Amino acid sequence: MMTMTLRRGFKSEANSIAREIRGELHLKPADPLDPWALAEHLAIPILPLSNLREDSPAMVRHFSRRDQAAFSAVTVFEGSSRLIVHNDSHSRGRQASNVAHELSHGLLLHPPAVAMDGRGCRDWDQGLELEANWLAGALLISDEAALLIARRRLTIAQAAEVYGVSEAMARFRLNVTAAVVRVRRLQRYGYG
Repeated sequence: MMTMTLRRGFKSEANSIAREIRGELHLKPADPLDPWALAEHLAIPILPLSNLREDSPAMVRHFSRRDQAAFSAVTVFEGSSRLIVHNDSHSRGRQASNVAHELSHGLLLHPPAVAMDGRGCRDWDQGLELEANWLAGALLISDEAALLIARRRLTIAQAAEVYGVSEAMARFRLNVTAAVVRVRRLQRYGYG
């Protein structure tokens, strides 16, 4: 299996987008970002999966009880309008990641695509998914936030609570930003 990497310069681009979005929302670079507030700012409605219970009870039951991991969120298009449907049976931190991921597709102007191929199998562009994952993380815990978490010596659980994300997301962002190592290095030289 071939593994994909992000295109050259994308991580810097994602950090710039995250900073720009924080500015638009009147947030400081290390402030927590609420993806529902961002969706409202972008005029993208969000619909919890449970709201479809009356129209599609079997589907909602399947994705909220039997196989939660099979569905996180999807952006539904009608012309140039979009709507995000997300699995509200996930933990609140996971929901934040799911919504931020879908918003990231929009912020990156990823084109809409069909979700299933002609055989009924899921179809997606792995490169676009990687970009949306990366930007979602940068939106939820910016580089500046990761450094603040490391400076304050918050635990993963504390960071997840403060930023409204899952512990997996908090751990991921601290690792990929190398925040703990960067703060230790700065402190070693009297800058942190």
